[in-house]
Amino acid sequence: MASNQAKVSHLIMLPEEDQGAVSLSARAKEIAPKMVPAILLILSVAFIALPVASLFLKSPLETTIRSLHDPVVMDALRLSLMTSTLTTSIVVLMGTPVAYIHARFHYFGKEIADSLIDLPVIMPPAVAGIALLMAFGRMGILGRYLDAFGISIAFTTLAVIIAQVFVSSPFYIRQARTSFEDVDLSFENAARTLGASRTYTIFHVILPIACNGLISGAIMAFARSLGEFGATIMFAGNFQGRTQTMPLAIYTAMQGDLDVSLCIALILVAISFMVIALVKTLTRRVYKNAGN
Repeated sequence: MASNQAKVSHLIMLPEEDQGAVSLSARAKEIAPKMVPAILLILSVAFIALPVASLFLKSPLETTIRSLHDPVVMDALRLSLMTSTLTTSIVVLMGTPVAYIHARFHYFGKEIADSLIDLPVIMPPAVAGIALLMAFGRMGILGRYLDAFGISIAFTTLAVIIAQVFVSSPFYIRQARTSFEDVDLSFENAARTLGASRTYTIFHVILPIACNGLISGAIMAFARSLGEFGATIMFAGNFQGRTQTMPLAIYTAMQGDLDVSLCIALILVAISFMVIALVKTLTRRVYKNAGN
């Protein structure tokens, strides 16, 4: 009798064990597809975070503070902030009307104009520098006529600003165009129906609504101009206090003083983090307002 009960008990336990094995197998099949993306995400984040963290680990705080007083750092920081601020102002003043026209009007050659505006984004920086030199240099297409009047652009601070405007303007214009397109036409039409002029409507209806997006684009343009290297060194040269921006100073300091180059790199990383934080904050605010 006991033997028969043991057999029955054994038969009853087999399905439970099989069920447990099946359950573990099913759980493994569910977890496996999630593990692969998780591992890829971790590797991607680590690949980006490791070099950035290495900058801080290889540059002690005392060394960084001491390097801040180096004339190369101070001159590059002052020049970069000045030129990038002027560049951003020019890009906003020139790019805002262009972005509005692209967002609201259709005209012959619009696709060609749009492609030309975006061209500096994909154009290699060195090619952009040579192109600017061929246009505005002393022997350039326009530069030769300016030189006849005693106006020299290449290898001056003005050349730095022109190079920065050339490479950073697409970032603002693209963002500004998207911001204008997101403004509901009914608001503009309502204002015009009530007797408001187009200029009044732009400044009092459209710009306030698109403001966050425009600021976000301006911040991106500022960051792009601050980090410009290739076009600047080809068109403006690398002269301390006159054309040597922070990226160029890093390149020069790497040949003799690593601490100075690390100090400038940390400044640019800090500015990059602030730019990302500001853009994300503004973007989040835009989506929040859109949801309301």
